[in-house]
Amino acid sequence: MRQVTIYREPGRFAGWPANYGIWRWGAEIVVGFTVGAHKTVERGHAIDKSHPFLNMQARSLDGGLSWTVEDFKGARPGGRGLSADEHMGPGLRLAELVDADSAEIPAQALDFDQPGFALMAARTGIGSGVVSFFYVSGDRCRSWAGPYRLPLFGQTGIAARTDYLIRGAQSALLFLTANKADGGEGKVICVSTEDGGQSFVLRSTVGDEPTGRGDFAIMPAGLQLPSGRMLCARRCRDGATQLSWIDLYVSDDDGRSWRYLSTPATFEQPGHSGNPPVLLQLPDSRLALVYGNRDRPYRICARLSEDAGESWSGEIVLRSGGANGDLGYVRAVARADGAVVAAYYFNDRPDGDGERFIEATIWQP
Repeated sequence: MRQVTIYREPGRFAGWPANYGIWRWGAEIVVGFTVGAHKTVERGHAIDKSHPFLNMQARSLDGGLSWTVEDFKGARPGGRGLSADEHMGPGLRLAELVDADSAEIPAQALDFDQPGFALMAARTGIGSGVVSFFYVSGDRCRSWAGPYRLPLFGQTGIAARTDYLIRGAQSALLFLTANKADGGEGKVICVSTEDGGQSFVLRSTVGDEPTGRGDFAIMPAGLQLPSGRMLCARRCRDGATQLSWIDLYVSDDDGRSWRYLSTPATFEQPGHSGNPPVLLQLPDSRLALVYGNRDRPYRICARLSEDAGESWSGEIVLRSGGANGDLGYVRAVARADGAVVAAYYFNDRPDGDGERFIEATIWQP
């Protein structure tokens, strides 16, 4: 197991690869993240909300062993940061400039099968009325077209993070976080496009909408198996107990309906709202689930399944030594040799007050 630093700068807060995405073409890997200003706080994210967050990405040409940091080369409305409004103060937020009709619809069908294709979802925030949109690249994330519009699908808000399945040149499924009927986050929906992103329709809700105050099931991780079966993992919280877990749903009808399959991970300590999963299939057909664990001792973890998600191994620690729970939001890819490259944000200064940085663990399951 090997840890590689992707981005680390004193005085900076780098975070949340799960919001932006990771993509692989052979030995070339790109991961997205965002960078703001660090600030000492008593609890929560160590962020100075008076400073903007800026979108960045990092590229590896050797399977994750070394990385080069790049700016995000896409249009940002007003030059503002994407998918980080909740971490910025007034005058810096994307929602001050963007509404549901701001993003364009592609003038012609996008080609999801083009070499070097990538899609990245973005959002204005997480509260009631938030809107989302997406970008696409055909040159391995060296440039991005968009933003393109995502509908509200009749929901009280769409807080999209990047999670999708390409089905053909003009066909794709997106797994999105939608706000609940009361406007709070949230629940998971599956939407589809069959015309290259010019229109989308709501296909299904993954699991029931959580109904309790403070309950949520958000930040999906979708996967399609060679059999055609689909899986979707969710980050879940019970508002009453403040306990969190990751559960897994399965669809055998192309994502039109879902049933509960298993709960791969539960967190024992209340109050930290859990962490989003990433779900991938290894070359030997096993499944891997990777996530940040905000229970003490703070760590990045994985579990394996040999039966398509019905049951899961014990927890495997990929990275220990976290100073506090301000870590995780993993995105991961499996290389052709079976190694997993998992990228996440982390902090390791013993007092928990150091910069947050982006790191990758390379792991051979």
